[in-house]
Amino acid sequence: MALRMHTKLPSLEGVSTWLNGEPKAEDLDGLPLLVHFWSTTCHICHEVVEQVNGWRDAYAARGLVFISVHQPRFESELDVDAATKNAHEAMKLTQPVAIDNEHVLVDRFDNTFVPAYYLFNRKHELRHFQAGDKAYDRIEAAIERVLNESAGD
Repeated sequence: MALRMHTKLPSLEGVSTWLNGEPKAEDLDGLPLLVHFWSTTCHICHEVVEQVNGWRDAYAARGLVFISVHQPRFESELDVDAATKNAHEAMKLTQPVAIDNEHVLVDRFDNTFVPAYYLFNRKHELRHFQAGDKAYDRIEAAIERVLNESAGD
């Protein structure tokens, strides 16, 4: 079953390949988090990555952490070197990126979409989910709400 609102952030452990550093739970404590699922063969993912990277850059100063997860959908997407090259060169992802060839995180999130966005508050409770390439104003509004919440909310 897909994650429901207020569900706690699933563990990020167990992924065999991380790019740009593996996030540690203690480093994420008290920080809001956006987990972004993408795929090398997803044309929408590539079309909207500039928007996603813009959020990453704009909201980093306010404490929002971004983590991306490469979700291979086909056997051809299991090439770690190709996914790494795509993440760095085409997607320009500088945040931690899980190359989730074993679908460890995909299964924990029960994610079936790319692109997909899971926004967690400072207590790491799911506050917004969205998939696809429409209504990005809703994601931005949800990010603002989460950033404006106090740690006790």
